[in-house]
This record gives sequence, structure tokens and C-alpha cells, in this order.
Amino acid sequence: MPRAYGIIGWPLGHTLSPALHNWGFGGLGLDARYEAWPLKPDGLPAFMERVRTEPIHGLSVTIPHKRAVMAHLDTISDRARAIGAVNTVYWDGDRLCGENTDVIGVIAPLRGVDPLPRSAVVLGAGGAARAAVAGFLELGIPRVAVANRTRAKAEALAADFGVECLDWDTRTDFPWELVCNATPLGMSGDLAGETPWNADRFAEGAVAYDIVYNPLETRFLAEAGAAGCRTVSGLEMFLHQGLAQFRLWTGREMDEAGARRLLLTALTTQKNEKG
Repeated sequence: MPRAYGIIGWPLGHTLSPALHNWGFGGLGLDARYEAWPLKPDGLPAFMERVRTEPIHGLSVTIPHKRAVMAHLDTISDRARAIGAVNTVYWDGDRLCGENTDVIGVIAPLRGVDPLPRSAVVLGAGGAARAAVAGFLELGIPRVAVANRTRAKAEALAADFGVECLDWDTRTDFPWELVCNATPLGMSGDLAGETPWNADRFAEGAVAYDIVYNPLETRFLAEAGAAGCRTVSGLEMFLHQGLAQFRLWTGREMDEAGARRLLLTALTTQKNEKG
């Protein structure tokens, strides 16, 4: 019987995670299957008992379970505890463990940037923004700030990590060397075509990083590229957080280049189907 893995969330819309992980299992000849498990919040306690008894060998965790799942685990990494969210559940012997690979996903595409940006502003104050702030601090970026339309949320996030909080209206006043969109602006659907940044306010040579990965090139990234910035698509974060999950679950490395091609093809197919 294949080893069971999957993703829990509610509502659980279309996700690329099953395609990514099942491709990885197949490529390495592993007898495993990754499924999507839509799970309402009140069903989490019973499901986590199922994880222990079946057993289920690994989980991706998304909204609204990233905080609630922590109460059902034996061990939580320092990284996940600092962020206050778990997106990956895995077994270490007989202990059920929690990690946050979103931070690993944020960091990975920036490791090759030389020199590393000396300043970064994170736009947004949700879970993706928390992962971005944690990642930039882990990289050692000296100055990190947060801006959000609801200032109270930005203040809470900034206080948790000891970084600056900016008024939304002043977010573009400083020539930030890294600008990270961790808002839904630009996401496929009603918010497509929106951006959290003014096209004429990108600093020369800055890095523009979008957490949104569908579409691949948001308005934010297109305008940053036109301004001469280096751009990083949210696909890279999604890919690298998934590679890190796969590593925790299997102890094996997925083929990064092949996985990137798979995701690019999947997103292109989705775009074509939508017309």
C-alpha cells in the first residue's frame, strides 16, 4: 500500500502540490501517493488522530490550519515557532513534527543574489508576509520593514520580529533594495492587474519579489522588470518550499529543474484553459 501524504486546508481550491509531489515520488520510484484533503476547521482534531493511526506520513498545511495544527504536534521547529505557523508536518521516528518551509522557500531564490540587498520592505501582514520577514532576517538583511494598509496588523507583525513598521502611504519614499509583495494584489482572478507599488518608485538595480505565482508575471513584476529590476516570481518560493517538504518526508532530493518545468507547464496549461 502506498505511503500516504497530502495537503489539508479549507476551502482547498486548485493546488499544484499533488502534481509536484506525485511527480517527485514517481521520478524516484517511491511507493507513495499525495492527495488533496479539504478539511473544515472543526475536523482538524479527528484528522490529526488519523495521521497518527493510519499513519499518514506527511502533510502540507494551508489556511486555516497553520496555527491550529501546532497543538497536535510533538515537536515544532524554532523557525515555525517564531513565525507562529506550521506548513509542513513530518515524522521523526515516533514524533510528529512541525516545520515552516515557506521561510526556506523565500530564502532559496535570493541565495545567488550578490551583493545581498541591504534593505527590504515587505508589503502585507499575513502569513506570507511573516514568512518573508523571517526569511529576510535569516538571510541577514540589515534593514527590514513592513507596510500594510491596515497599520495595526503591520505594527503587530513588526513588533513580533523587531523590524520597522511603515505607513502604507510612505512605503515608496525610501529606495528599498528589495521590495516583496506579500499581498494578494496581482493574483489571478479579481485582483489580476493590481499592484501594491508605483511603477516609477522602484530603485535602480532593486530586486522585486512577488509571492504571487499565478500568474507567473504579475503587473508588479512586469513594471519592475521594465524599470530594470531583478525579478523573482512566486513560483520560486512555491517550488523551494515544496522541495524542502519532500526532503523532510523522504530524505531524498527531488529534481529541481524537472520540478520547475512541471510547474511552469501546469501554470501555462491553466492560463490557456482560462483563455
